[in-house]
Amino acid sequence: MKRIGLIALASIIVLPLAAQKTQSSAHGYPINPVPFTSVKVTSDTFWGQRLETSREVTIPLAFSKCEETGRYTNFSNAAAHQKDSSKVFNVGGLSFDDTDPYKTIEGASYILQTYPDKKLVAYIDSVLDIIASAQEPDGYLYTSRTQNPKAPHEWAGDKRWSKEEYLSHELYNLGHMVESAIAHYQATGSRKFLDIAIRYADCVCREVGPHSGQACVVPGHQIAEMALAKLYLVTGDKKYLDEAKFFLDYRGKTTIVHEYSQAHKPVAEQNEAVGHAVRAAYMYAGMADVAALTGDENYIKAIDAIWDNIVTKKLYITGGIGATSNGEAFGRNYELPNMSAYCETCAAIGNVYVNYRLFLLHGDSKYYDVLERTLYNGLISGVSLEGNGFFYPNPLKSMGQHQRQAWFGCACCPSNICRFIPSLPGYIYAVKDHDVYVNLFLSNSSNLTVDGKKVTLSQSTEYPWNGDIAINIDKNAAGRFALKIRIPGWVRNQVVPSDLYRYTDGKHLGYNVLVNGQDAAASMTEDGYYTITRKWKKGDKVQIHFDMEPRTVRANDKVEADRGMISIERGPLVYCAEHPDNNFDIMSILVNQKPQFALGKTEIAGTPIQTLTTDVQILSFDKQGKLETEDQTLTLIPYYAWCHRGSGKMRIWLPQDLNAAL
Repeated sequence: MKRIGLIALASIIVLPLAAQKTQSSAHGYPINPVPFTSVKVTSDTFWGQRLETSREVTIPLAFSKCEETGRYTNFSNAAAHQKDSSKVFNVGGLSFDDTDPYKTIEGASYILQTYPDKKLVAYIDSVLDIIASAQEPDGYLYTSRTQNPKAPHEWAGDKRWSKEEYLSHELYNLGHMVESAIAHYQATGSRKFLDIAIRYADCVCREVGPHSGQACVVPGHQIAEMALAKLYLVTGDKKYLDEAKFFLDYRGKTTIVHEYSQAHKPVAEQNEAVGHAVRAAYMYAGMADVAALTGDENYIKAIDAIWDNIVTKKLYITGGIGATSNGEAFGRNYELPNMSAYCETCAAIGNVYVNYRLFLLHGDSKYYDVLERTLYNGLISGVSLEGNGFFYPNPLKSMGQHQRQAWFGCACCPSNICRFIPSLPGYIYAVKDHDVYVNLFLSNSSNLTVDGKKVTLSQSTEYPWNGDIAINIDKNAAGRFALKIRIPGWVRNQVVPSDLYRYTDGKHLGYNVLVNGQDAAASMTEDGYYTITRKWKKGDKVQIHFDMEPRTVRANDKVEADRGMISIERGPLVYCAEHPDNNFDIMSILVNQKPQFALGKTEIAGTPIQTLTTDVQILSFDKQGKLETEDQTLTLIPYYAWCHRGSGKMRIWLPQDLNAAL
């Protein structure tokens, strides 16, 4: 196969020469992603610290857990059985344990772009040797069966694919393998992992499908759809795209027909987000990929309707999705409980995937408004500031029953965090023809291609703590192009792109944009971007200012759990009240009808954060049963930083109406 060129989709799509010959836009999307390989995040910044923590703590921890918990041993055992069939092993753990090494390798591959590390490259190579040793001669790679084919994992079934739609996760394992292998190839140029993944994908394409002699099954847990679409772009081999489309087209037409895995009806007929939230988000992202590559308008209509259902009726203020632990699933419309909210970390990551792809399809800033809300709140809350403590669910209220854990037996969330945080550089920019989209605000340097010409940008900011951003044009061979700066919904008085939440304080924030110290003399276009078109030259500087003040938010009255309450935001950050900052019962407070807020600073886990304080009343009853009040000052912290100082009470939604406080 020829050497493969690079672009990005969700930070990890590559463009082969074969696809260039047949498509004007090989990734299928109208807007071109900018790959993670083209952007370097600045150290010692909000996101630079997150990437450094991933490199120094989270990824090494995940690799060590793979060693300690027998993930690598599973591969070694599978290899030992293939060399000597008399050697068989008791198969325990979970049928998707193979994905934890895959996901950790993916995150480590991303991090190598910012922090080259020969030792890390060598370690990954050693792990890949172990993985390769477990692959069967025809490419099948699933240690839950290969360790002991006559007595495989209890979820695996007596033969390949027989329980795929139930619990085996054979295709889920394939999906994570392919995603990881592509990231590893992009980061290192080595085909070592990519060839392993291609062999397993080829096995799946031979054995799983609608034709005679094939197993006609679809993934019980989606992700293979996204991965195979990417593999098509890597290789130019259309069979992978065809397989991805088969997995989607046949959903609801095979053995399993239920909402839990979104198999209750054909995907093109679906219009509501239902079932297991992670499976759902991965499938919706895969639908967008396949639609972009095949032009299937029915898929696009379906995913647009599903997205509308989520943002109007099923999205938490934190950007989290999945209301209930029963099936880790979406709830009914407007069912958004706080203490029992599931909001799995993996589901938040899936929500980012979906909104990113819909932006690439439609080019509207509203998708990035949802993406940013999820990113800064319900996603990074899933990993501690130190990088070594994790949440599986991310509730919006706690009585102290929630705590971060060092790892989980089902480790999907920690390993997913491992792969997502380092991929963030691929979400900052995008390009379409002569348009350059600036979608996220964080300090970085980047190399873009605009109309085939090189453009180098650098961005500096203390966002999300303040709304000042500077963008420098460091090199421009493209001449005239449009710089499209996203004006966040929170600046435009829109909490989310629906009536699910609204600001209630009557404030109207503003923004201004200067070019070389002068008014930019441009305007915001209908897509939500402030669009500056000019012939840029080296040394040009764009200065952006967003007013950033604390805001009060109410939910749609149909959300029963939040009636009479407000939540507090500042910029993209949702705030919460937590026990260590308040020496009174935060469950007995009443916020003023016209609250005022003061900005402060503190440190949590050695990391500086900005706090908010406001006056509240504590409600209680005296000995005669009469209501009495006590004035107190309530301190709020960013939601993502909660539960670093021991377990205790926490809440996002605060009573403002008396009937909500009693």
